[in-house]
Amino acid sequence: MRIRSLLALFAGALAFSAVTVARAAGLEYRSVAVPVAVFYDAPSLSGKKLYLVREGAPLEVLIQIEGWSKVRDAEGAVAWIERNLLSLKRTVIVLGDQAEVRQNASDSAPIVFLAAKWLVLDLLEDSPPGWVKVRHRDGAGGFVRIGKVWGL
Repeated sequence: MRIRSLLALFAGALAFSAVTVARAAGLEYRSVAVPVAVFYDAPSLSGKKLYLVREGAPLEVLIQIEGWSKVRDAEGAVAWIERNLLSLKRTVIVLGDQAEVRQNASDSAPIVFLAAKWLVLDLLEDSPPGWVKVRHRDGAGGFVRIGKVWGL
C-alpha cells in the first residue's frame, strides 16, 4: 500500500513538472471558436482540406503567419487553420477511456461525473499539483488529474 502511495505521489509530481515546464517554455493553446473548422495542409484556402475539427477542441499553436495558425491537436496531427476561427478560451480534452471529475483535488474526493474520451471541458484555473479545475458545458464541474486530459 505504501509503495502505491509513493508511486501516485511521484506520478503527480512528474505530471505537475511537465505542465510547469510546458508553461515556462511558452506553449500556447487556443480552442476552436466555431461549430466546425477545416484543417488545411498549407496556410491557404486553396490548400488541401485535411479534416474537420469541432468547436471547443483545444489546439497547441506552433506558428502564426498572415491570418493563419499552424496547430497540433490532441492526437499529434499538425495542420493549418484560419486564425480568426480560434478563441482565447482554454479547454482540455479527455484522453483514455474516461476521466473521473472529482469534487475536490483528491483521489478520495467524491466523483462528480465521469468524462468520456474526447469530451471537451472548459479549463477554469490552476489547481493543486497534478490536478486541473474543469467545467462541463452543462455546468457540472470539478477537478481532474492532468494525466487524463490534453491541452495544458
